[in-house]
Amino acid sequence: MGVLGLVPPIVLTFSPVPIVLQNFGVMLAGGLLGARLGAWSQAIFLMVVAAGMPLLSGGRGGLSVFVGPSAGYLFGYIIVAFTIGYILSRFRVVTFIKILITNVLAGVFLLYVFGVPVQAFVMNTSLAGALISSWVYLPGDLLKAVLAAYLVNRLRKSPVFQKKAASI
Repeated sequence: MGVLGLVPPIVLTFSPVPIVLQNFGVMLAGGLLGARLGAWSQAIFLMVVAAGMPLLSGGRGGLSVFVGPSAGYLFGYIIVAFTIGYILSRFRVVTFIKILITNVLAGVFLLYVFGVPVQAFVMNTSLAGALISSWVYLPGDLLKAVLAAYLVNRLRKSPVFQKKAASI
């Protein structure tokens, strides 16, 4: 997550929420670490950010990011990572398509469920207005979901994950 935060955000003129790569990291955390560890990784990451480390895209950090327009997305990281890990753990066989559908439903749309209402509240705009302005993020988020599904699918087939699964 910290490394993905090094990639500069794409700032939009009509929205204070920038386009970032860190929601890609949330999908990877849930898909690779599972529900419990994925959620904990995001919680610890957010605690480090709250302590002032500038790990968010654009070098942001500190408590102020948790009261801004993107606060809902940040708090959603924990739930999204947990949900992705939980859903994938319920499949007997995990395929690229199952990972992709999980990433789209939990990694994109569930994150919007947390982010859009907080964005609307902080910006003092209607929920519909915030939702409409969020459509611009959808193509990039879907691309991140595809890339994360590909990486999770490939990495889960690696010997490291096979040994882990055999020992559990």
